[in-house]
Amino acid sequence: MDYYLRFLQASLTESLANFPVTAVTGPRQCGKSTLVKQLIMKSRPASDFVYLDLERPSDLSKLDNAEWFLSANKEKLVCIDEIQRRPELFPLIRSLVDEWNRPGCFLILGSASRNLLKQSSESLAGRVSYKRLTPFLWDEVKEKHSMEQYFSAGGFPRSLLAPNDKVSLQWREDFISTFLERDLLQWSGFNPVAMRKLWRMLAHVNGQTVNYSTLASSLGISSASIKNYIELLASTYMVEIVPPWFSNLSKRLVKSPKVYIADSGITAALLGLRSFNELSGHPVFGAVWEQIVLANLRGWFPGAEICHYRTANGAEVDFVIIINGQVFAIECKASFNPVLSKGSFLSFEDIAPKASFVVIPSEKGWPLKPGINVVSLGELRDKLKPID
Repeated sequence: MDYYLRFLQASLTESLANFPVTAVTGPRQCGKSTLVKQLIMKSRPASDFVYLDLERPSDLSKLDNAEWFLSANKEKLVCIDEIQRRPELFPLIRSLVDEWNRPGCFLILGSASRNLLKQSSESLAGRVSYKRLTPFLWDEVKEKHSMEQYFSAGGFPRSLLAPNDKVSLQWREDFISTFLERDLLQWSGFNPVAMRKLWRMLAHVNGQTVNYSTLASSLGISSASIKNYIELLASTYMVEIVPPWFSNLSKRLVKSPKVYIADSGITAALLGLRSFNELSGHPVFGAVWEQIVLANLRGWFPGAEICHYRTANGAEVDFVIIINGQVFAIECKASFNPVLSKGSFLSFEDIAPKASFVVIPSEKGWPLKPGINVVSLGELRDKLKPID
């Protein structure tokens, strides 16, 4: 499989040079291990690092006497993949980095964000830098793949790089099953059958404001369970929860969050859509484009706050993004000839952003009105990047 240069790589290199511990989180199979191996193996000799994959029994057994093993490698960068399998390591790592007193001691990787962040934040406060890797961003793959492929296969490497639509869909279906039947077993109190049904229902209402009562009624479980299930999916990077934007207090605003499946290819698989042609004719097509824009914003600007805006009268803007205190409004249109509603223009006026953008899946945009620009996905990053 070819290696694709990842947007996170420069930030990750900087973190290793400045922090004792760097933690890379993100969903399973998004390329964390590949990125880290490429980074450390290209930049340093084999004698300068040790790599442990805790899903490999032989590596896991090396940490049966963890203090001895890690101390024996104190002069190296110690990389521990799937560290959530040994959460008891965090207090030891804290003690060792305080003793060693240098940057670049540990590089830790994990897919289960809730456990990983809880353990590391308690034990490594002030010593760790967090980096989130997403599935492929558009800029990372646009030279070798079409937007249509990116739409239907999504950003997970083994899906997008599969030789054809059939193999790609099979990988995503297997990924969903493995996630439900193995990865979520570490959390008690969840029902895999109910979770699969919920995940599929969320795919059908992708990008809509969430109604916990309606979902609970459809599945025959409590609203509290629905909320816990959605939070679990969010904590494992399978869905994105976008809260409402509340700055305009003079308006009656919708207060419910919007929920998106975190990857367009996973959405297509949950809905049984085998190709771009099938996806393009489905009612969720526009929401999938919103989802793609959201995923790229998360990857480009990990520190930004992203919300949605909708009034009780139905005027709305897909995303409001706040970067270094500056507010931008983003509307997504899955069309080469976007048409904005009166509600969109009213929302732009309500929000009063520094700039407003209408993002379309073309290669190039154009000025629409003063302060409002139609942009491609790549242009959106360029328009926002100087602000970051």
